Amino acid sequence: MIKSIMDMAVVVSNAKKSAEWYKEKLGLEVRDNEGHWITVAPKGSNVVLHLCETKQLEQGNTGIGFCVDDLDKTYNELNAKGVEFTTKPKKTEWGSHAMFKDPDGNEFWLFPE
Repeated sequence: MIKSIMDMAVVVSNAKKSAEWYKEKLGLEVRDNEGHWITVAPKGSNVVLHLCETKQLEQGNTGIGFCVDDLDKTYNELNAKGVEFTTKPKKTEWGSHAMFKDPDGNEFWLFPE
């Protein structure tokens, strides 16, 4: 089942410049800086801001990710309750995830912890 919020995406025009701004101006830590996955967060925080370099988010994508103990188990539980998934659990070069949508079409991410 869902345990916590993992990240929230913030659309930016230049992720590297934005990371520096969040660090210098707000005092946040740069947690990751790997290609598209650039994150910042307050020291000690478990939730990160994903600085998502793009003109705009994909239609419906909230950029909100939830941590789960077991991705396949959570997928099966939510699917059995009638939750509509837009992306079934899958592995990519940057990790495993699934995506589902709420009744208004807002999409959320699930990531194994």
